[in-house]
Amino acid sequence: MNWHTVLDVIALLCLVGGSLMSLAAAVGLVRFPDLLSRMHAGTKPQVLGLLLLLTAVAIESGNPGMIPLMILAWLFQLLTVPVSAHMVGRAAYRSKHLNEKNLVEDELREVIARAGEEESR
Repeated sequence: MNWHTVLDVIALLCLVGGSLMSLAAAVGLVRFPDLLSRMHAGTKPQVLGLLLLLTAVAIESGNPGMIPLMILAWLFQLLTVPVSAHMVGRAAYRSKHLNEKNLVEDELREVIARAGEEESR
């Protein structure tokens, strides 16, 4: 077995794994009952799926110059997805677009109550 065949198999495994992770994110977005669950399903597997897909592209390109570009793309995704999910979650919480029965612990309620008290002073 030559080196190119091994790289092709690794790239294939990364492509399949990344595709399955993206599929899991899509199914979670459609099937989960509330906003917070959907947000979790859309962010967690999607970032790992993108890493696997970018790894496959970098392996198949054969160009070492692609590796920093792929790492940069993944880092931007890794930095922006949690921040955007956090902001959407806070907006959903404040606008009451979530099912409060599904919350195990609600630490944000106290923070918002304190902020409301400080604003009223």
